[in-house]
Amino acid sequence: MSLTLHPHPVSRPSQGMLVPAPCSSTAWPLRAAHLRPPGGKRRLRGGSASPRGSRAPPVFARAVVNKVLARRKRKRRISMAAAAAAAGPVFWRRLLGLLPGRPGLAALLGRLSDRLGRNRDRRRRRPPWLLLAPLLSPAVPHVTSPPCCLCPEGVHRFQWIRNLVPEFGVSSSHVRVLSSPAEFFELMKGQIKVAKRRVVMASLYLGTGPLEQELVDCLESTLEKSLQAKFPSDLRVSILLDFTRGSRGRKNSRTMLLPLLQRFPEQVRVSLFHTPNLRGLLRLLIPERFNETIGLQHIKVYLFDNSVILSGANLSDSYFTNRQDRYVFLQDCPEIADFFTELVDAVGDVSLQLRGDDTVQVVEGMVHPYKGDRAAYCKAANKRVMDVINSARTRQQMLHAQTFHSNSLLTQEDAAAAGDRRPAPDTWIYPLIQMKPFEIQIDEIVTETLLTEAERGAKVYLTTGYFNLTQAYMDLVLGTRAEYQILLASPEVNGFFGAKGVAGAIPAAYVHIERQFYSEVCSLGQQERVQLQEYWRRGWTFHAKGLWLYLAGSSLPCLTLIGSPNFGYRSVHRDLEAQIAIVTESRALQQQLHQEQEQLYLRSGVVSSATFEQPSRQVKLWVKMVTPLIKNFF
Repeated sequence: MSLTLHPHPVSRPSQGMLVPAPCSSTAWPLRAAHLRPPGGKRRLRGGSASPRGSRAPPVFARAVVNKVLARRKRKRRISMAAAAAAAGPVFWRRLLGLLPGRPGLAALLGRLSDRLGRNRDRRRRRPPWLLLAPLLSPAVPHVTSPPCCLCPEGVHRFQWIRNLVPEFGVSSSHVRVLSSPAEFFELMKGQIKVAKRRVVMASLYLGTGPLEQELVDCLESTLEKSLQAKFPSDLRVSILLDFTRGSRGRKNSRTMLLPLLQRFPEQVRVSLFHTPNLRGLLRLLIPERFNETIGLQHIKVYLFDNSVILSGANLSDSYFTNRQDRYVFLQDCPEIADFFTELVDAVGDVSLQLRGDDTVQVVEGMVHPYKGDRAAYCKAANKRVMDVINSARTRQQMLHAQTFHSNSLLTQEDAAAAGDRRPAPDTWIYPLIQMKPFEIQIDEIVTETLLTEAERGAKVYLTTGYFNLTQAYMDLVLGTRAEYQILLASPEVNGFFGAKGVAGAIPAAYVHIERQFYSEVCSLGQQERVQLQEYWRRGWTFHAKGLWLYLAGSSLPCLTLIGSPNFGYRSVHRDLEAQIAIVTESRALQQQLHQEQEQLYLRSGVVSSATFEQPSRQVKLWVKMVTPLIKNFF
């Protein structure tokens, strides 16, 4: 995502952008909302392909899509008119005086400044005070999707994803789905203790409580043992966190890790990612508590030698005890571990490096993320990350030609005779990366395509701890034909519930967004097809995100997405995100995924009109007014 988010025409990929390998003459999506199936004929979001002479898409599907788009246009016109009417010199001076401690007013300032400055921008360079505007204006991104091979047979219909990212074939026996925070915490400690070569941990932040200290102590103990066994040690520890979140307060993630840096300077690396969009006047005005709203390092990867945990959980005590998330453990998968090591290294190279005296510096030769030229920084970061993705994809394509999929797989006996003791793959892992600040939007393309391609009779279970879907995702849910069950946090299990100040109103803002979406579902007569469910568990909070896809006629999922994205505006446009798509034909692994989904949904209740009549769901007027202005920040 560049600093300016105004709609832009589709352009050719620049150097460093993803360039997929050639594929067959099967379908390719130009945009997930408008796929072109075989023959190149336009497919409507709600209907099937319509070659000349064939039956047109169902009238119902076309009507739904048209109603959704018409409603969106009316809302945008109304909001633009209201913003334009609010300007005035006295109003500006008052807002600027109140700005430092009032994030709601800061958001309002950005929205108004965008409207007032739009025509001026077309003629001359934007003045510094308008820096807020492009970050807050509603973007209508144009997704350029490369050719994809949409295969119709079972799980192999998803092979088109390998044209975008590396495809890793593994045995389902190497994949284990975790179910609880305690299991996640104990597994991490156990893996750290036995690590011999590398520990790589990417998270939003590291907490400062006793459980987090226990994790740091495990790292210290393992580093000590490695030095005693061999000097110099082969063990390397790399930790990637967000700069703004990791630097907040006197005691923070940085101070927790300084002892490791000071004691093992040759073995430990701590990188702090700073978004290039938080700079200049904006960086000076926004208080520390709210500066993370501009953009974050949000990837959650925990890697130990050749084993990897992908999750949405951070390194904080609640995520180890009573904050429900999702976790998958990929055991002894060296190619996947190598990929995520290289990815974290790439992001680390464009981040600030923590030193033993608690200062930071850039990697030699790298542009500074907020002091240097933003365009040059983003271009360098794009190249660094895309080099990792493209080189891994090339390696896996070469391997694929020899070993992947049914027609070219060796039998177990042949593989053993050839010296390959690994079982034949029945599961395929696809890493999906989203870094819109660097113009990398692979996860967005894949997610939109999956939602678009979900046929009638298919079931999509989608969960997010923060229900704030992008406009594109909402339109796809409302305009396609699969059944959707969307799991979200009830206000009481929202992570912001009970927070002080403005943050305490965030659960109410989510209720308002939820009610608006539910009203739209009802107005389109989609209540049977699209169902909302709220998670509730006494004493717990909810942070799980991802989806499970059940093909038509199947009682088990063949695909899941698991990782850091929340399907919201922030995940798509502001933050650095990573998740994996797991596609499997193993019934045992499908059963694991199905049980995971059932355990989460069992603790939920179905949302109805009566839900919003409860006293706890009453949203104050000021929250309703502010929500459209700040919803892009959470």
